[in-house]
Amino acid sequence: MLKHRGFPGRLPGTDFQFTIRRANKKGATPLVRRERFRDRRPADRRADTAFLAALIQLFGEEPFQRGNLDAGRLSWLLGREVIAVGKLDSTDYDQLLRVDMKRAEASFPELFAENAPEFDWDDVDWEDDDWDDEDDK
Repeated sequence: MLKHRGFPGRLPGTDFQFTIRRANKKGATPLVRRERFRDRRPADRRADTAFLAALIQLFGEEPFQRGNLDAGRLSWLLGREVIAVGKLDSTDYDQLLRVDMKRAEASFPELFAENAPEFDWDDVDWEDDDWDDEDDK
């Protein structure tokens, strides 16, 4: 499983996870498109926004591996702002994905506004100190 070094581990000040520490021995958690309803909590919407901002800043429109990105967080964007490259294998850590910038801009216009602040990488909880690198062999 590819570990995306430099990707925020979670939304600062919350328990919203963005990455996982190690591969699941039983296999990757399936990616399943989740419906986003208008009455979602503001914290949930902030987590989606921050996660998408990190994806855009790190990968832009280029394809990227699912790797250690959290399945739950990806599932909130899957099929809309994040799409599979080729046929989706929802349980493959090597699955290639990419950000659909047109859909991302339509859904999260605040990320693309002229006066939009850059994602503040200094406020990110990096969590690199306690990574378990035994699986990197």
